[in-house]
Amino acid sequence: MTTRARFSRTVAGGVALVLGLSLAACGGDGSASGGSDEFHVLVYGDAANKAEKRIVATFNKTSKVKAVLDTVPGADYQQKLQTIINTPQAPDVFFNWGGGSIQPFVKADLLLPLDELGPDGQGLKAKFLPSVFDTAVVDGKAYGVPMRGTQPVLLFNNSEVLADAGVRPPKTWEELLDAVRKLKAKDVTPIALGGGDRWPTLMWFEYLYDRIAGPGLIEKALAGDTGVWESADSKKALSMLKELVDAGAFGTSYDSVKFTDGGSPALLAGGKAGFELMGSWEYSTVQDANPDFAENGLGYSAFPSIEGGKGDPAAVVGNTNNFYSVLKKTKHAEDIAKFLTLMYSDEFVKEQLAIGNLPTTTNTSKFLSSADNPEYLKYQFDLVDKASSFQLSWDQAYLQTNATPLHQAVQQFFNGQTDADGFIKAMQALTTG
Repeated sequence: MTTRARFSRTVAGGVALVLGLSLAACGGDGSASGGSDEFHVLVYGDAANKAEKRIVATFNKTSKVKAVLDTVPGADYQQKLQTIINTPQAPDVFFNWGGGSIQPFVKADLLLPLDELGPDGQGLKAKFLPSVFDTAVVDGKAYGVPMRGTQPVLLFNNSEVLADAGVRPPKTWEELLDAVRKLKAKDVTPIALGGGDRWPTLMWFEYLYDRIAGPGLIEKALAGDTGVWESADSKKALSMLKELVDAGAFGTSYDSVKFTDGGSPALLAGGKAGFELMGSWEYSTVQDANPDFAENGLGYSAFPSIEGGKGDPAAVVGNTNNFYSVLKKTKHAEDIAKFLTLMYSDEFVKEQLAIGNLPTTTNTSKFLSSADNPEYLKYQFDLVDKASSFQLSWDQAYLQTNATPLHQAVQQFFNGQTDADGFIKAMQALTTG
């Protein structure tokens, strides 16, 4: 999943000390760069870690140089990564989102291109879907290996809550507004939102803009055309977002709720909310905390279409995948290359499918029917396969220096602290290169 933060060169201070202690507790020597017989892999801490632990264990069975998996709680991941990335405590391998999230590291000459990992590294590209693998290509060189699964954003629901309110998963915007009214009448928060994390709120902007304007608007914005934020399509998207907020769709306390501590998924699983717009990792999160609900009560659908919109209702937004990137100063490049080949192994694919992730390896399709949750996985696969476009989350597509002002603009517009003009000006101030 996903917390995002800005790239900076701030001094590590207490954060680095805390991380160093946590790494030592995980079995290392307190230095993430490891000793002569180990390398460290830093990952975002969440429910998917159980699959990553198994893959590390598999590697360590046959390798003389051992991989050490270090996890950082999701809400803290980006901050801690940015703090240690250019220090002696930097990991050898680290989790990221590709796109803008690694560009500053490439420009700072901190990352090792995959083709410099040796023969094993040079052969990685052929094992993954090109459209996903290329998300971590910067200036013609690949710096990341897909390591979880494709993560489209879906509209999840509590099927029992919806049935009680006489609501079905909405196919259109009008049906969503009607569902909001019916759920409110049942004293249920229509849509759970982890506004305290801010990035879940951004998902609503991403889909509204995509459905109304199509992918061209954000593509132009990322290319430096700030005028698109003043367009009629942009203003329409903001107007519809405000309509949804004013209708009480998210209740009144969403900014005190977080996804990263399990708060918003718990509202959905506990029957206190009808919907939650979230990445496909919602399944593994719910499965870990509420397995019975994941199996029997968790529903899902595509984001609704918008009448008159220029965007394709089949388009999706989200994260094409997560990636492992390698620090240039590692002493274990060849061993890491062998570790990364496990990211397309049959075992890896089956481990990820078991927790609801959909790997983007070329061998994934042969395992879908035999997975524990084939219906959900096939739904995701078909959704991504048929998508006319797959928009990377804005806070990953933009350079990471923009993450804080972008999240602030999103939160302040939702809260009514700024109007459409204020949001537009904030987006126009973002840097693109």
